[in-house]
Amino acid sequence: MKCWLLAFLLLLIIPTEAGFGVGAGVGVNVGPVGGGGGGSVWIGGGINGQNPPSGSSSSDLSRAYTALQAWKSAISDDPTKVLDTWVGPDVCSYKGVFCADSEDGQTIVAGIDLNHANLKGTLVKELSFLTEMSLIHLNSNRFSGLIPDTFRDLNSLQELDLSNNQFSGPFPTTTLYIPNLIYLDLRFNNFTGSIPDELFNKNLDAIFLNNNQFEGELPQSLGNAQASVINLANNEFSGNFPSNFGFMGTKLKEILFLNNQLTGCIPEGVGLFSEIQVFDPGMCQIVLQECGV
Repeated sequence: MKCWLLAFLLLLIIPTEAGFGVGAGVGVNVGPVGGGGGGSVWIGGGINGQNPPSGSSSSDLSRAYTALQAWKSAISDDPTKVLDTWVGPDVCSYKGVFCADSEDGQTIVAGIDLNHANLKGTLVKELSFLTEMSLIHLNSNRFSGLIPDTFRDLNSLQELDLSNNQFSGPFPTTTLYIPNLIYLDLRFNNFTGSIPDELFNKNLDAIFLNNNQFEGELPQSLGNAQASVINLANNEFSGNFPSNFGFMGTKLKEILFLNNQLTGCIPEGVGLFSEIQVFDPGMCQIVLQECGV
């Protein structure tokens, strides 16, 4: 699987003496319930990693302190004691929080990686203060509730992984207004309702919505998607495939529909996908013989 653009971008801003490691890979398998996450660029260490040295005090770090302390107050259970380190103004020493030097020499919070921390709580609107942050990885926790509308203010965010949690409600449309987002992972949650047309008009490279309770027809905009990976499996989608589905961009490598209630035929343009590696319509009630594939 190709390395993510984000890995390259972060290598440009993270000083080598901080001891970060960068790895990449996209996990697209549906897997067992609770599988979630596990497939995107990660920035050194995670929860058990080594934190970079803290930088000088700045207004950005002061706002980061406010945001992280507000979030800490909204977390009701921390069995692995990750948040025991979230004390004092030196946010760069907090486990799961990664800092870097910006182009103008200021120390910023560049990412949060709390994968597999088993934290229980909610997200808070103050997280939008972290406007220089490039990634949020929260897979395999017990976060619930809604995604704050203020997430649209995360102008630098490129990766948002909220998989394998307990989020609920309709599709979090605020994610569609995060201007630089390229990786969206909402799988293994309890989201319901339809998905918006705008989703497939965004410049997203990976879209993971599998193992939720989304329903209704697939948006006609599916054919506009520029993503290389799309996973819509294990939901309650129904109706026909969008007519322009067979004319998707040449970047598409993997798309999964299995375990939905889709009917009709697969547009014959699917046979022209030049880069496709995985196409899985699964157990849908699809008529293949009328489609020329």
